[in-house]
Amino acid sequence: MFDVIALVEAAGYLGLFAIVFVESGLFFGFFFPGDSLLFTAGVLASHGLLSFPAVVAVTFTAAILGVSVGYAFGKKVGPAIFKKHDSFFFHKDHLERTRVFYQAHGPKTIVLARFLPIIRTFAPIFAGIGRMHYRTFFFYNIVGGALWTVGLTGAGYYLGSVIPDIDRYLIPIILGIIIVSLIPALREFAKSRK
Repeated sequence: MFDVIALVEAAGYLGLFAIVFVESGLFFGFFFPGDSLLFTAGVLASHGLLSFPAVVAVTFTAAILGVSVGYAFGKKVGPAIFKKHDSFFFHKDHLERTRVFYQAHGPKTIVLARFLPIIRTFAPIFAGIGRMHYRTFFFYNIVGGALWTVGLTGAGYYLGSVIPDIDRYLIPIILGIIIVSLIPALREFAKSRK
């Protein structure tokens, strides 16, 4: 299994920043282990290997900036893609549907997407494509970013402080986090198939 502990220890704060930034808003970052990375950083902070306030500050900043870059990318590049002729992947009517969706559900989508792997990478891009009002987007970006980074690093820090030798249980905990975070996306996919 991918060794998240070794990754965090080797990469340090700069690596945490880079991974969270890329996963939060660059379309190729969807495969990075954001949830497990934040939780593991919290556990390592509880053991004194990292500073908890620094972990929160670094990951929160990276999350906000990454999502903002994703939004800007979607706003700039998205409409140009849909100006082309319809193809297998792109249809002009999708642009209008995206705009309508983000007008109706944008705020909660930006917050909830933080907790859904893969979706968290693409939600800000689609918010930009859908021309979600930036001030609204930015406010909910901050709310979602705070809940995600503080929540997961805080959970790791707390459990690392109260459970002796949590390192032995880290792999099952990380697998649990991944499974739980995928359930809503799988449920929505199953609903859409019906």
